[in-house]
Amino acid sequence: MSKATKWIAAILSVLMLLALGGQLVLGWFNYQKMLASSAALEGLRADNGELRGEVSALREELGGVRDQITELEHANDDQYDPGQEDDVRISHNYVIRSTLPISDAYKSGDRSALDDKQKETLDMASAILEEIITPEMEPYDKEQAVYLWMTSHLAHDEGLLPVIPTTQADCDNPYGVLKYHNAVCVGYATTFRLFMQMLDIPCMVVHNTERYHSWDLVQLDGGWYHTDIYSDVGSGNYSHFNLTDAMQSDNQSWNREFFPAATKSEYCYAFRASQEAGDLYEIPAALRSALNDRVGMFSLRFGSDFDEKQASIVQMMLNQIQNRIENSELSNEVYMGWTWMSMENGWLLSVNLNWYNQGEDSPEDLPDDVYEKIGEAVEEAFGDLEEQDYWEDDSDWAVG
Repeated sequence: MSKATKWIAAILSVLMLLALGGQLVLGWFNYQKMLASSAALEGLRADNGELRGEVSALREELGGVRDQITELEHANDDQYDPGQEDDVRISHNYVIRSTLPISDAYKSGDRSALDDKQKETLDMASAILEEIITPEMEPYDKEQAVYLWMTSHLAHDEGLLPVIPTTQADCDNPYGVLKYHNAVCVGYATTFRLFMQMLDIPCMVVHNTERYHSWDLVQLDGGWYHTDIYSDVGSGNYSHFNLTDAMQSDNQSWNREFFPAATKSEYCYAFRASQEAGDLYEIPAALRSALNDRVGMFSLRFGSDFDEKQASIVQMMLNQIQNRIENSELSNEVYMGWTWMSMENGWLLSVNLNWYNQGEDSPEDLPDDVYEKIGEAVEEAFGDLEEQDYWEDDSDWAVG
């Protein structure tokens, strides 16, 4: 091979190496661009995820605003009903919230999705069920055990020294009820529902048409029954335990198109606690005995031979008894109402005796010597202040 040929081969080799090096450099730059593009894509994906979260939050907030607008539009419409169970505002201040996250955590054993307040609620509710529920109990027995615990351990959010929750919202949820033992009707209704859900007993929170009260519908063996814990707190006299639609409608109205009908009598407390009616003219004495015992419900069963004439006699007796109560000192203690329920083999009369709760420490219960001490203490501190008759000059009180 000539010398010129060798030089040409060497030059070609160098050129090939330069070309290969250029391709390597170009490939490296393309690789860097690809990495940068991938990072940018990941950034875009992250930004897109954040944006989706923000959009979801905005949609939820917009839904809340829409609900508030709807509430404002119907604020003075007593007949408007949203046709739903949860997220309903009662008395403009309290909201019925879902309790499923807590009951689901109880049944699954997974608490990871709960916040601290929900976890504390779950702990309190679990401890109560462990105390009052036994394995051999039927669903009705479990419901009754919860009813008795709630009506004997809880109190209304009223009185001279109410327990003050940490927030206003605590009054209307199970956390406030179980921690402070003091709440409004929404709190009791949602707490009772939470217990039922934890026990696998179907239950719904019902609100009345005017949206100032709420209670529960519980399902036993396919039949629904009304239970109002709030109205029986402090007495536990069963006057609002497992009622039918006919009984509950004596005091409340609700959206019957949305909530299931309660028409069965098998687990209706008035039916289970009723006695056979004997001599009609012994009913007043039996009812007076019930009043003396301060029971919450008095019920009688009448056979298939019970006719209109007999019904008129009983109705007249009840009207006269009610009139006597309303015109006596008992009118400050009890309200009496009654409903008739048709049964397969006759009729059921349920007389509800709703006793007004009176605080043990109300001023009218103070003894005379305490009143005297109060008067002396006030006189000693403020006796130098001369009382004035504000009615001497009527001109200052004239209505313009």
